[in-house]
Amino acid sequence: MTSTRRDVLRLLGLGAVAVAGVPGCSLIAGTPQPQLLTSAAPLPRPYAVPLPVPETAKPVRSAGGADFYELTERAAEVEVLPGLRTGIWGYGGTFPGPTIEARAGRRTVVKLVNQLGEPTVLHLHGGHTPPESDGFPTDLVAPGASREYVFPLEQRAATLWYHDHRMDYTGPQVWRGLAGMFLVRDAEEEALPLPAGERDLPLLICDRSFAADGTMLYPALEGRPGVREAYMGGVLGDVILVNGAPWPELRVARARYRLRLCNASNARTYELATGGPLVQIGSDGGLLAHPRTVRQLRLAPGERADVVVDFSAYKVGQQVELRNLAGEGAQARVMRFAVDRDEKDESSVPERLSTVEALDPGKAKVTREFEFSSGGMGWLINGKPFDPKRMEARPRLGDIEVWRLTSDVAHPVHLHLDHFQVLTVNGERPQGPPEWKDTVELREAQTVEIVTRFTDYRGRYVLHCHNLEHEDMAMMAAFEVV
Repeated sequence: MTSTRRDVLRLLGLGAVAVAGVPGCSLIAGTPQPQLLTSAAPLPRPYAVPLPVPETAKPVRSAGGADFYELTERAAEVEVLPGLRTGIWGYGGTFPGPTIEARAGRRTVVKLVNQLGEPTVLHLHGGHTPPESDGFPTDLVAPGASREYVFPLEQRAATLWYHDHRMDYTGPQVWRGLAGMFLVRDAEEEALPLPAGERDLPLLICDRSFAADGTMLYPALEGRPGVREAYMGGVLGDVILVNGAPWPELRVARARYRLRLCNASNARTYELATGGPLVQIGSDGGLLAHPRTVRQLRLAPGERADVVVDFSAYKVGQQVELRNLAGEGAQARVMRFAVDRDEKDESSVPERLSTVEALDPGKAKVTREFEFSSGGMGWLINGKPFDPKRMEARPRLGDIEVWRLTSDVAHPVHLHLDHFQVLTVNGERPQGPPEWKDTVELREAQTVEIVTRFTDYRGRYVLHCHNLEHEDMAMMAAFEVV
């Protein structure tokens, strides 16, 4: 473990604050829990700000069956809270970054240009990507340099996202704004009568806290006894942002809308609900086999879900809140939909969405154990801190494997390269047909078994906790596909 990860994560210019406890987040058996940062800035009343929709990126050129994009990371000042300017690090100087829409099977090349004062790494979260473009946490793009990331996108249509992945600094750099949505489309999905166009909405949800002048707060570790220990459990903001806006409102027609929900928070888990039915049609890895109607939806950091909400069930003038049942006070609110008009709607949700192959765990070549736990100065996998030179596993290309994940406290676990299916949770099989995931929440003292198949690419990848403070404090393991 490096001294940086062991003792300090520098602020990189972020405002410093002491850390206040969250109700119910005391230490459990001495293990740090996520802690809340309290804003000093005047906060807007909920639903006073309109929902922004991030710009859709346009290729700088298309040639040879590929689309080429440029993402320039730079510092900027934006209005997050009304009347205040907030310094961010943003792709294209925006927060979130522009949404990239790509085609499955069509090569997408993203040139990352680093105009910041610190190294960065780009990771396409959920991408089936060659190792040299996957964003291994030590494959740094230095200030003033650039790098091309090649995404073949040999995968299903899905809601993905991209974000910084620099070793030891993912938490503060994503907190500052280095995140955006990435949508993969294909012919199978487009043949379905699902909501489309302006009724197909990416919603990147995260939490932040702000100093009195609008500066984003992030905990200082140097010279503040006890702050490091509180910070280790994860950082929670007291302002819920959707597409970079605090508790926004969207005016909608009496029609179906597809909401692409992405939990881009550092450490906060959401229990999302509207008070009415949510029809889930997709997960991390794309469409489900059949729609699933739920009353609430739990998303840990890094997880995504696509849901359809039918606002024709409401009258013009009614308002529908998207709430967080896992939050208290202002953190129990996310955004609001204001039904303000009638419009023609020819969309529907068919009973069959896609074919999802069920991986057979009986064909697994090996079962591996991964224990996620705290230890002294950081977070550990199998009792060891992250070492980019040590391979915790060497699966063979084409093999199916079962990985058994166990936890002390909650850890959202993200696997790079290939999606997986959840086999068991504490020994019990989940209900319903299998779905493709790339992130799964381990709850406190829980064991989850997943099955995956390693395909297409040999090389180095990582498995890690997507609580970004846990990740930065060494809860990551490298593996090599051979």
